[in-house]
Amino acid sequence: MRLEGKVVLLTGASSGMGKDMALLFAKEGAKVVAVARRKSKLDELSNEATGLPGEVVALEGDVTQDADIDHMVEYTMDKYKRIDVLVNNAGIIDNFTPLGELNDELWDKVLNVNLTAPMKLSRKVLSIMLNQEKGNIINISSLGGLYGSRAGTAYTASKFGLIGITKNIAYMYAEKGIRCNAICPGGVETEILSKLEPSKFGMERVMKGATNNIRSGTGKEIANIALFLASDESSFVNGDQIVADAGWTAY
Repeated sequence: MRLEGKVVLLTGASSGMGKDMALLFAKEGAKVVAVARRKSKLDELSNEATGLPGEVVALEGDVTQDADIDHMVEYTMDKYKRIDVLVNNAGIIDNFTPLGELNDELWDKVLNVNLTAPMKLSRKVLSIMLNQEKGNIINISSLGGLYGSRAGTAYTASKFGLIGITKNIAYMYAEKGIRCNAICPGGVETEILSKLEPSKFGMERVMKGATNNIRSGTGKEIANIALFLASDESSFVNGDQIVADAGWTAY
């Protein structure tokens, strides 16, 4: 098993890529603290994980609340005494809202979830990993963190920022036994897409550049990449952003 005995703290775990990561990690022997806001979905996840070699422990929490960030880290440490891998997966979209239509409320909401929360949680976990002299942080970014119009302004800014945080952590703490990498998926079939209320103008502009998209991915395909990064097999990979888009951006 590729993650046997490793303790993983995973956000955004109730559905989509996060759920698939939690189940795959537990299948590979990890002890996963799966964090999300929806208790009913977390209960479903825990039931699905029953009987796997590892375990999935569901923990209700909101990454935008400082008290919840403190609690999820303290809970994991109380239960397992260490954190080997942190996966910052929780994220929201911005409905393809361009700058001219963007209000402060949407900007703050998207940046808080997609950028500020991963920064705060990584900062909290980093002190633990420094004491352990070993650790691994995986950030779920996006093609929107590498290119200008895969989404609206706020989402794009947040995912570009997350790539910057990833590279900064990777270099600053490389000699302390800590790695940090990002995954940049293209279009992935997740629950989040069902909640879209897109800007008409923003959607039209984004779709003009989407004609070369070969296909959408699945959460399980992204989970397989996360598994590689979480395992010791990726020990020489640090500060990278792995693109998973079926060749969309190869054009």
